[in-house]
Amino acid sequence: MPSPILFGISVAFGLAAWGAVAWQYIWPALRERSAPENLKPILLLHAFRFLGLAFVVPGVVSPELPATFAQSLAYGDLITAILALLALASLGTRAGTVVTWVFNTFGTADLLFAFYQGNRISLPDRLGLLGAGYFILAAYVPILLITHGLTFRLLLRTKVAVPFRSKLSAA
Repeated sequence: MPSPILFGISVAFGLAAWGAVAWQYIWPALRERSAPENLKPILLLHAFRFLGLAFVVPGVVSPELPATFAQSLAYGDLITAILALLALASLGTRAGTVVTWVFNTFGTADLLFAFYQGNRISLPDRLGLLGAGYFILAAYVPILLITHGLTFRLLLRTKVAVPFRSKLSAA
């Protein structure tokens, strides 16, 4: 079977399997938690986006993997991990709400841009370039995409920030 089809099947199965896990277990658990506590597990998961740095580590991917693709993917993931940790640290504040929105918007765009770039360089036709990174794209990226969607849903349906109190109401 041609590599692009195998890659497509792998990503589709990753999305389907993680989608079922999210539907059956993750979303019900998050729905039970109050805001902003419901965002903590997602932010902790995305703190592991430093794993994208594997794409610039010699020996993990092929040296022929275009550097522009590898660096964009690696450093976009690292920035997303930092934003997830900042959002986690400031959760429950107005600044935390803003950082969570920035994290989620940037992180989603980063993943979609990586897929776009991968298609531009015909990555599905040259999967050997990914080396061990193949498993990151096939198994880890689908749960990241799904949890970004859940985060948008949580941000849009609840107030994540602590209510503002004026000096008069605090006295």
